[in-house]
Amino acid sequence: MASALRKTLIVVVVVLVGAVGYGAWFGSDQGIKVEHYGGGNTSVLAVQDGTVTLTETAETSKPGTYWLEWTGSFAMLGDVVARAPGRVTRKVLRGLTPSVGTPGWFGNVPPGDPEVAWGIGYSEVMVPTELGPAPAWYVRGRGTTWVVAVHGQNGRRKAELKVLPVVHELGLPFLDISYRNDEGAPASPDGLLHLGDSEWRDLEAAIRQAQRMGAKRFVLYGTSMGGQIIGQFLARSGLAGQVDRVVLDAPMIDVRMTAEQGVRNFHLPGFLGALSNQVIKWRTGVDADELSLIRHPPAVRPPTLLIHTVPDDQHPIEEARGLVATGRRLNWDITFEEFAEGGHTEAWNVDRARYDRAVRDFLTAGRSGSG
Repeated sequence: MASALRKTLIVVVVVLVGAVGYGAWFGSDQGIKVEHYGGGNTSVLAVQDGTVTLTETAETSKPGTYWLEWTGSFAMLGDVVARAPGRVTRKVLRGLTPSVGTPGWFGNVPPGDPEVAWGIGYSEVMVPTELGPAPAWYVRGRGTTWVVAVHGQNGRRKAELKVLPVVHELGLPFLDISYRNDEGAPASPDGLLHLGDSEWRDLEAAIRQAQRMGAKRFVLYGTSMGGQIIGQFLARSGLAGQVDRVVLDAPMIDVRMTAEQGVRNFHLPGFLGALSNQVIKWRTGVDADELSLIRHPPAVRPPTLLIHTVPDDQHPIEEARGLVATGRRLNWDITFEEFAEGGHTEAWNVDRARYDRAVRDFLTAGRSGSG
């Protein structure tokens, strides 16, 4: 009897250890695994009178402005105008109208490149990083203050194009960069993301490239993990003093808090967040606890516009509020725009007018001329 009980306990312990180990490895993958996305998430059910009807999902049912992409084409879609079981109908704001039966991708970022998304001309620039050339989109402007945009984890350059109309309206040159592990950019030596701990050097390389092209001062614009990349650049780069302003949209401010949110999303035990970060350190050498702009703010702290939605389920609103509190303590000039609605990086989508106005006001405050 005792022997059978002992064997049972051993089996239970082995299963539990295996489950915890798998959970920790899975959690680390959510932070550092490289993924390139494609495919579709909806289908066109009907087209009529400037509207398109899609299969109903949590994504296609969201209020606001979004895009539908399909092979070689796209449409910008407005709010939901009608609903039926399994169907949502949205207004077509611009772009082409798909055919019935077309599979497509419904998402919150513009399609294509600056020309495709907004009809704004651009050129492709190759940035010489320490790992090899990485592509960037360059939109000409006036003066020597450039906006350099940095996308988030496993994202694409097109994610940063939401801000381009305002930047272009103000006449500022715009450089939308890629970095290690992006499509078309060199891979990191270990093939994994480093949560900004090494990617900031690719941002530094882009700043140097911009300087060679005539840039003198910089506005850094970053979304999601792009915010952490910017934070590490401000903390570590000798070029940080050239940055005049920073705009952060739903940034990864504290990696530990981000991991804890990820655990909640998957309904896993809370301790797996810290354990996952330990696995990340083992796999990459990155100490996730050091990647906190709240507990380890950068020495260089330009005026910052911080934009965040309350329902964000990837980088919780507490990260943004924590940074604001740090700003108050350090006399760091942070303008905080908190949006009551919208998922991760969807402040623009749910209220474009407010978003554009906040960015425009922030970038023009105190400016006298285009230099």
